[in-house]
Amino acid sequence: MLRKWLSSVVIAAAVIGACSEKPAEAPAAAPAPEVAATPAAAAPSIEGLPAGDYKIDPAHASLVFTVNHLGFSHYTAQFTRFTADLTLDPTNPATAQLTASVDPTSISLPSPPDGFVAELTGKQWLDAGAFPQMTFKSTQVTVTGANTADVTGDFTLHGVTRPVTLAMTFNGGYVGHPQDPNARIGFSAKGALKRSDFGIAYGVPAPGSTMGVSDEVTIAIEAEFSGPPLADKPAQ
Repeated sequence: MLRKWLSSVVIAAAVIGACSEKPAEAPAAAPAPEVAATPAAAAPSIEGLPAGDYKIDPAHASLVFTVNHLGFSHYTAQFTRFTADLTLDPTNPATAQLTASVDPTSISLPSPPDGFVAELTGKQWLDAGAFPQMTFKSTQVTVTGANTADVTGDFTLHGVTRPVTLAMTFNGGYVGHPQDPNARIGFSAKGALKRSDFGIAYGVPAPGSTMGVSDEVTIAIEAEFSGPPLADKPAQ
């Protein structure tokens, strides 16, 4: 009797399996659409801009510096009063000449403790009373790319003059328009120096230590310059 019951179960299962609908096969995945390669944007070019004298626009410029503090952070501050003048021939950028001046008393810090700004502008650091200006005067411009150049110049800090090189990137410009009827150009620049080279060694960490403020100071500059007027500049 048990054998007969098992046979019935097996037969019933086979019949049910044969009558059941087979699951539909998953449709083949559609081929991924081809994505056209995005062409690289052309580097900004100074071609077509007028030659002549350009002066920095202080409303669109910043001079930021960074030092390592105790190995814990990259402490960042800036100078807020500076000037810069550029003489540029777009057909021969290697002949460009740049001069700049920075007021050391314009140092600006994030949430400085009481007396800290006076300490930094005092004798142990910038000694702004004895050295009221930092200056830069270019001596060589080396074009390194379509919109880049290394600008080397004599940098004077704390009464000491040494060469410093800034890696410059030209960001773009125009010949002017009715609302701003002067040529305008923009640059970014980065560089670095050792403050001990300029007689400011206070607080430099001992070799193998980070206990202090780093000797190396990195510099980051953003600057727009206003240049020659439009040829058909509207009468004022």
